[in-house]
Amino acid sequence: MNDIQRITSFTVDHNKLLPGLYVSRVDGDVTTYDMRTRRPNTGDLMDNAAMHSLEHMFATYIRNGALRDSVIYFGPMGCQTGFYLLIRNADNATVLAEIRETLHRILEHDGPVFGASAKECGNYINLNLDAAKAEAARYLAELDARDVTFTYEV
Repeated sequence: MNDIQRITSFTVDHNKLLPGLYVSRVDGDVTTYDMRTRRPNTGDLMDNAAMHSLEHMFATYIRNGALRDSVIYFGPMGCQTGFYLLIRNADNATVLAEIRETLHRILEHDGPVFGASAKECGNYINLNLDAAKAEAARYLAELDARDVTFTYEV
């Protein structure tokens, strides 16, 4: 076990990490963004319905937006404090603008949560548009609360 290296995200002091948008890693032309919606280790976690619902909405809208051909992956962190977004060949300013646009599209959404059927989702009964909208609004407020530097400052 001594030859196992710690992954980069475990080197960030999560006790000091604030909500925001960070570049977690760059692998060639793919950038992994840490969309930190909550402050870690405070007990303030997304519940499963909110996390799951925002995942469905955000993943669908971002894959239908300006970065549609650049999105590799979007999904929740197991710690329930954010999401990872993997993007190919896009600059940080463009990604931030598209994240903001995607969150606004979620807030304006009128209709069912995307993928809300047994055929499309393994836990479709655990989806709630109001929860997704509340999480989108909360994350937008966090992005507006301080300058987005894309750099872990802890």
